[in-house]
Amino acid sequence: MKNEKKATRKSYGEALVELGKENENIIVLDADLASSTKTEMFKKEYPDRFFDIGIAENNMFSTAAGLATCGKIPYASTFAVFAAGRSYDQIRTSICYPKLNVKICATHCGVTAGEDGATHQMLEDIALMRALPNMTVISPSDDIQTKYLIKEISKIQGPVYVRLSRYETEIIYEENQKFEIGKAIQIGDGTDATIFATGVTVAESLKAKEMLKERGINIRVIDMHTIKPIDEEIIIKCAKETKKLISVEDHNIIGGLGSAISEILTDKYPTKLTRLGIKDQFGKSGKAEQLLQYFGISAEAICAL
Repeated sequence: MKNEKKATRKSYGEALVELGKENENIIVLDADLASSTKTEMFKKEYPDRFFDIGIAENNMFSTAAGLATCGKIPYASTFAVFAAGRSYDQIRTSICYPKLNVKICATHCGVTAGEDGATHQMLEDIALMRALPNMTVISPSDDIQTKYLIKEISKIQGPVYVRLSRYETEIIYEENQKFEIGKAIQIGDGTDATIFATGVTVAESLKAKEMLKERGINIRVIDMHTIKPIDEEIIIKCAKETKKLISVEDHNIIGGLGSAISEILTDKYPTKLTRLGIKDQFGKSGKAEQLLQYFGISAEAICAL
């Protein structure tokens, strides 16, 4: 990992500006949070293709659905608690049911939303979004990956939910790294354990990997940037090749990454999976680093298993 840090919400804003240059059908919508979701970058460059719908998230997603029927590619953004939570019905009925080409890019996910507290720390969005037919669910881990995937989802037809972070994490990948939707990234070949991680927990897992290496324990980290469709092949491969399986996520352990992996293991290769995440409770207000420790999803917590 590099020493440089960046929040994936900022990477999203930068990627939108680049994408806007390449494709004039890209439209961006926001719900009075452009400075927080970083869509203000797109607004500055392409004011005629930016729409602030105000504090009316349901209307925003309905508007995005209408724009999609006209051949536009709308990227609609707000905090995850308002996107996946407040607007679930609009996403389900107006976007997923007709399989419209709307990209839902939600920021401030998980307890790493920090001081915003429990009401704004969305811990259920992966569960809600992956249960919807026709929906692709993506949770990028760093700046490089976010920029690549934000552009890549413009090339696929249908609804996409992208989970973005307020928390600044280390940049993991090199500029020339390639990614594929639905294909996880394996980092390391250790056989003592596999850590399946997504979003901000990938950086924590890589820190744990280095800490464990000093103890003579060699693990591999799997960056599950795509939650749906999930990479079944790599899950089964790691179950066969490593002694222990662990999932770690900044999300409720019910319905999230760990649940998705468990479903594959149950059907294809029954193996025990230890799930680290928020244990069926709401978050708390505090600094992101403190909350990672408190909820047991930090590098130190991973090493303690």
